[in-house]
Amino acid sequence: MKNGQTILLVEDSESMAAVYIGYLHAEPWEVGHVRTGQEAMDVLAGGALPDLLLLDLKLPDGSGMEILRHIHQNSLPVSVVIITGYGSVDSAVEALRLGASDYLEKPFSANRLLVTLKNAMEHRRLSGLLHDYRKNFDRRDFHGFIGSSALMQGVYRIIESVAPSRASVFITGESGSGKEICAEAIHRQSQRRDKPLIAINCAAIPRNLLESEIFGHVRGSFSGAISDRAGAASRAHEGSLFLDEICELDFELQSKLLRFIQTGTFQKVGGSHQEVVDIRFICATNKDPWQEVQAGRFREDLFFRLNVIPIHLPPLRERGNDVLLIANRFLETFSREEGKKFKAFSREAERLLLENPWPGNVRQLQNSIRRGVVLCEGEVIVPSMLSLEAGAPSPQVRPEKDPDGKTPMKDPFSPDDQGTQALQESPEAIRPLWQVEMEAIERAIRLCGGNIPQAASRLEINPSTIYRKKLRFKNTPT
Repeated sequence: MKNGQTILLVEDSESMAAVYIGYLHAEPWEVGHVRTGQEAMDVLAGGALPDLLLLDLKLPDGSGMEILRHIHQNSLPVSVVIITGYGSVDSAVEALRLGASDYLEKPFSANRLLVTLKNAMEHRRLSGLLHDYRKNFDRRDFHGFIGSSALMQGVYRIIESVAPSRASVFITGESGSGKEICAEAIHRQSQRRDKPLIAINCAAIPRNLLESEIFGHVRGSFSGAISDRAGAASRAHEGSLFLDEICELDFELQSKLLRFIQTGTFQKVGGSHQEVVDIRFICATNKDPWQEVQAGRFREDLFFRLNVIPIHLPPLRERGNDVLLIANRFLETFSREEGKKFKAFSREAERLLLENPWPGNVRQLQNSIRRGVVLCEGEVIVPSMLSLEAGAPSPQVRPEKDPDGKTPMKDPFSPDDQGTQALQESPEAIRPLWQVEMEAIERAIRLCGGNIPQAASRLEINPSTIYRKKLRFKNTPT
């Protein structure tokens, strides 16, 4: 029984061609035969390429090496086994350099030919599997994402799986990790790609206007409503609605959104009739939505309605060498935009990029590299150009209470009573400053329940400073 795989024999001798075809008559391959190089080129120019070419080097109208070179230069998906009675080491090396699977010198036995062809077919099969793997599991770019780490390959596969469906998607991840890019990727991969993707940032719009932004309003429904206005729900009809930072929704508006998701109908602010739309819901938050549910700030029924397909975007610090892939892409883009000559990062800068915890994720990395490109000159980015803390926001308000809201919080840099007494007793009791810093930082993290950004806020420093100092403390001998 034939398996659909095809072999084209290019051999000018009719008698030898009959022998080779006889060798293969019991095998599961369809075997065709042409005598000249031009006939072989005509087959390759057609739509149905053979899986394997059994190619004689000496042909009436030229050399089979030219056919092999044509296959190589045009990246044709055809395996080639060379056969020749005029073999030489040079021709064998050249054939293998041009991609031939094997090289047979005449005369050869039926068993030698069969083993060679089976090996070539198996190599072709494995190469196809490797190509499919690289296409689907070793991607560096995916609808705006940059990254080849295993974590991101998993994200890409989930997006591809969920995109064609109508299921709601709930994206979680730290700020700057790419939640909006994820929503865009889902939409672009879906059958709704030709319809609009409407995005609403629930944290950026005043609560008293958010309902109007989502559902629209009619003229005169509130002060400033001078005309009817279509909301995001209407504009996203047959497309996708992306609700970013959804945990910031007012509790009353959550009820209206739940009803909208359940029924597909809504009513404009101040309106009197129901509108029906077909929408795919995508939402995102940088918080833990289940914790928000348990704290009573987010409706449990709305959470379960939206959390059909959860997608978690990993923070940049967990993505390994993706940092360098993204950084180099930013460097290339910003250098071109700013008319600069930067081409690469020094080894020290690369090491700094890999070691930095990036609490602001890709957005922080982007800002750091843009800052270096704009403010500096040269061809190579060095660590001093990155200024990782420059421009980072510092909290201006110092809370007066512990995270539990009950007891006043002491100055984290003040020594305890025993330490104060020891200082007064003897100069030997004075401890190194780095130990005082370490204790203060660890105490703040403990009092904030392990939440490093919150601890940084209480200490009035950047989260990246805590990560860096913890790494330094760990490597400091005691």
